[in-house]
Amino acid sequence: MTFDIVQLCDIDIDVIDGDRGKNYPHQDELLGTGYCLFLSAKNVTQNGFLFADNQFITQEKDELLNKGKLKRGDIVITTRGTVGNVAIYSEEVPYDNIRINSGMLIIRCGNGIDSYYLYQVLRSKWFYNQILSIQSGSAQPQLPKSHFLKMVIPIPDMNTQNKIAGILSSVGNKIALNTAINENLEQQAQAIFKSWFVDFEPFGGVMPDDWKTSHLLSVANYLNGLAMQKYRPIDGEIGLPVLKIKELRQGFCDSNSELCSPSIKSEYIIQNGDVIFSWSGSLLVDFWCGGQCGLNQHLFKVTSNTYDKWFYFVWTKYHLNRFIAIAADMATTMGHIKRSELEKSQVFIPNKADYKIIGSLLKPIYDTIINNRIENQRLAALRDTLLPKLMNGEIDVSKVRI
Repeated sequence: MTFDIVQLCDIDIDVIDGDRGKNYPHQDELLGTGYCLFLSAKNVTQNGFLFADNQFITQEKDELLNKGKLKRGDIVITTRGTVGNVAIYSEEVPYDNIRINSGMLIIRCGNGIDSYYLYQVLRSKWFYNQILSIQSGSAQPQLPKSHFLKMVIPIPDMNTQNKIAGILSSVGNKIALNTAINENLEQQAQAIFKSWFVDFEPFGGVMPDDWKTSHLLSVANYLNGLAMQKYRPIDGEIGLPVLKIKELRQGFCDSNSELCSPSIKSEYIIQNGDVIFSWSGSLLVDFWCGGQCGLNQHLFKVTSNTYDKWFYFVWTKYHLNRFIAIAADMATTMGHIKRSELEKSQVFIPNKADYKIIGSLLKPIYDTIINNRIENQRLAALRDTLLPKLMNGEIDVSKVRI
């Protein structure tokens, strides 16, 4: 059993732009709380909505805008910068008023399309590979509405759509649960860090006399990556994907990622759980959980022979906003920080007993975050494997019980 492949412009959907008129919110009109959630790129991820960093507009501002207001069941896809992230405005989303920004589209399904089926297809690697082949804009990738509407998807009958949506949603729900757990764990970790290292709450607000003051370069090694184009795979080698800033931000390497030779020195090979710091362009520090990769020259691989991963991760992340500000002030097309800034970045080193106590709180949190991300990668791979098999009839949907 196979299904008709049709262009998006030929199916029963409305594709809606955000409001780009004179009333589009200025930065000073975006609030920490408010009536209507105004989506940013941080809210729409490859695993659906994420509400860790939100911005709002007032009801008065909302009423001045025309297009771009979500209804339950709508699908959102990012179309500028980070292109192709998809989320669905389900009943579980805790906000009743949401608008997209100008770098997104709303897809609203008619009677002939199951919105959850379409959501699963749009978020699949199969569909993302189409985006990679047609997206425009070299400096900032874009997916214009006209290009989006020319893309194709398989359309089975409604009963089959419902079945496929149910099968894939069961995988997606587990990914969403892991993502929500990680969001909560990260908030806990930040609160613990602030309590011990910023407010010194366990010590009455004063840093203990037997703690030391040092800097990032004294607690960790920041290994700069290589210009990977010089290390192409040789004949017979199965190349490793090269981890660049884009891959670090999206959390995975896609099919068109640059490849490097697996015979590069082992220290330039990244493994799951490694701490990676993008020091150039889009600054970010995170755990990598997307499989073995080569280390690009715009990234640091952060390790230590003395301190645990949780320790140098939290301190590097603590200084990230300052690094971002430094990079933004640089008069270059791609802002960056110099290694000397790492040496200026203050770190408080606890005594052995306190270090052990703090580690007993933070290490399990970050171990769980890493494990959940690795599981999400496996689940996403399973979902991406299932979809083509469901579409080409290799798996008979009618015999699947959900």
